[in-house]
Amino acid sequence: MNRIRIAPGDAYPVPLPMTLIGAVVEGRANFLAAAWVTRVTLKPPMMLAALGSHHTNRGIEEHGEFSINVPDVALLAKTDYCGIVSGRTKDKSRLFEVFFGALAHAPLIADCPLVMACRLAEKVALPGDTLYIGEVVEAFAAEHALTEGRPDLRKIDPFVLSMPENRYFRIGEPVGRAWSAGKALSG
Repeated sequence: MNRIRIAPGDAYPVPLPMTLIGAVVEGRANFLAAAWVTRVTLKPPMMLAALGSHHTNRGIEEHGEFSINVPDVALLAKTDYCGIVSGRTKDKSRLFEVFFGALAHAPLIADCPLVMACRLAEKVALPGDTLYIGEVVEAFAAEHALTEGRPDLRKIDPFVLSMPENRYFRIGEPVGRAWSAGKALSG
């Protein structure tokens, strides 16, 4: 197989989950489209959001709270808009029905099928981004997005960002079962 050298920044074609990171900034809910988000621990449940220099960061750092909202494909345009404009100049809270749970500074989006309120546990400054690691204090799911009381990926209908091509994709069909598909190779 021939190998061709590519730019190191282009070497991650695995899609990233699109989310809306929420924080209260200057007294109002603000949301930022962010795809560099992942779970980092199961117990306690913790999530990581890697954010560049954004207006939302001010609220996270001031209050020590933020939300991670998982939009469905129907919210693609509003999600993209939240990545195009800054909360410094536009009030993005009016795009959504916003509610609060136990954390007063972690605005949650009622329109999203899955939302999580996080308490900031750690902040790690990197050259181009800041990693915000938050403990998930509570989570809410739309009833239609659950199967047997648990979030169902197909019902949530999330979308992902593919870089470096900068396109959104809907998640496809299952292709195998985790911790099962490779058992035939073990002996």
